[in-house]
Amino acid sequence: MTDLLALHDVRKSFERLRAVNEVSLGVAAGQIVGLIGPNGSGKSTLFNVIAGGARADAGRIVFDGHDITAQPADEICRLGLARSYQDPALFFRMTVLDNMLLPAKGQRGEQPARAPWHGLWRRQEQALAAQANAQLNQVELRGHYARLASDLSGGQMKLLELGRSLMGQPKMLLLDEPTAGVAPKLARLIFEQIAGLRAAQGLTFLIIEHRLEVLFDFVDDIYVMSAGAVIAHGPPAAIAANAHVREIYFGD
Repeated sequence: MTDLLALHDVRKSFERLRAVNEVSLGVAAGQIVGLIGPNGSGKSTLFNVIAGGARADAGRIVFDGHDITAQPADEICRLGLARSYQDPALFFRMTVLDNMLLPAKGQRGEQPARAPWHGLWRRQEQALAAQANAQLNQVELRGHYARLASDLSGGQMKLLELGRSLMGQPKMLLLDEPTAGVAPKLARLIFEQIAGLRAAQGLTFLIIEHRLEVLFDFVDDIYVMSAGAVIAHGPPAAIAANAHVREIYFGD
């Protein structure tokens, strides 16, 4: 399989701290891949570097055939690589539906020359609202479209961020702890939604997750980071049996 996302010897330092140390990895189109490791191992920093929130000091990042190593975040998103955050980055004083509509690309009503003329963008707005409602239905939030984002539960906020990411028509999603702070039952539901999106839309996922008991049931492959470096890579069963990984996590 051809890698949709490929990293080659990526490094990122903050003064004397090497947060990402010669990381190479690949995620094939249509895969769900886990990225695990102890707190402070460099996982979120790596996501920031991939998504354009921070610039790599060295190495190369290729997404869908494009070298995105030095690209800004908005250009990377335009190419089809979106990300979520451990703490949902929502507009809490806006409704669920309005949050969903924000990432849609090419909205004619945002253009100053067309904004005063509703007839020039009404149909597009209606189509985007229908698309947003369909995505809300996919993540089981259709009945909450008129609620403020601040009124949702923590798990619902995670689902809203997942649904909102889809409005930008991504090819791949980087999800940073999508089940953090939610009940075990809802954590499994979130991963069932991820698997459903892969099956229905062919999406690719790279997921940081600490709930290994859930993650291992859904991913094709896993990378393990420690002290900024990838120390293990393989299918869930092999990672679960890896003595070095077990030592890091459980002190075995």
